[in-house]
Amino acid sequence: MIDKILSRPEFQAEPPVLVDIGASGQLHARWKTFAKYAVCIAFDADDRDFGYVESESGHFRKLYTFNNIVTGPSSSEADTETADFYLTASPHCSSLLRPRPDLIQEYAFAPKFEPTKVVQLKTRSLRSTLDSLKIKQVDWFKTDSQGTDLRLFRNLGDERTRQVLTAEFEPGIASIYDGEDKLYQVLQFMEETGSHWLAELLPKGSPRITPGLLDSFTSQPLLKKFVLFSLKNSAVWGEMTYLNRFADDATLTQRNLLLGWVFATTLKQHGFALILTQKAKSRFPDPIFADMEAYSRRRIWGRVFGLGFWPEVVKKFDKLLGR
Repeated sequence: MIDKILSRPEFQAEPPVLVDIGASGQLHARWKTFAKYAVCIAFDADDRDFGYVESESGHFRKLYTFNNIVTGPSSSEADTETADFYLTASPHCSSLLRPRPDLIQEYAFAPKFEPTKVVQLKTRSLRSTLDSLKIKQVDWFKTDSQGTDLRLFRNLGDERTRQVLTAEFEPGIASIYDGEDKLYQVLQFMEETGSHWLAELLPKGSPRITPGLLDSFTSQPLLKKFVLFSLKNSAVWGEMTYLNRFADDATLTQRNLLLGWVFATTLKQHGFALILTQKAKSRFPDPIFADMEAYSRRRIWGRVFGLGFWPEVVKKFDKLLGR
């Protein structure tokens, strides 16, 4: 069904636009089902772990890569400036903001944030980059910028932020960088704008044990990992996924409703996908929306027959039994 939708004329003229900030690591798993139809704009200032963009580039309809610090200024002049960039022991922790491993010294992963080098890198404004590529709408915004997620999202501008169909953030709960955007600030901003709803909030983190105490158990690296994995994680940051509410006329286009359904279905938000089919059927006579509704209903029934409800039943019994 996703292939059928994204092969339509709407997406030949306006393909899905994906923005990936902090694109270290593997191709985003959630994008694999529709990446070949999409335009991806990827940013990462630490190119020690950025090889996947080149190797995976064939998976996108078009891929733009920028090895720059992506920043908030909207003027084109900002693209000629440079800024300090803090390289850390782990490339996934490098940031425009100064890392503060001293603030998390009681966490096992603190050594990953130790600065190894400060380099001067060219900055690139997110908004001016999109303007130069003549991209008016970002459909899926994904950022793991190590401390600047919210300011980058806001830099899209009011119109672009309202039109984003899916947004992913990884803001901090504990303080790790100087002046970082925190999870509570993302919640506050998204509540104030009212254009998106929170589909997922997953706490992530590290066991609260000092690296020294962890080392005291064993000097064997593999056994040390077993000790680490046996400890309970503490909440240090969160993975947040927002979906557009589709509450205003500007968002309720046929293209957006089709693509919103694709994204909701990809995220297994089949109830919301069903809601979108009803919004679409009330506005557009295209028979594909009835097919999409039938697909969503099948997926929901599939969860029922696959005992997808069983974990909730177990929780209810545990609560009744006081466990």
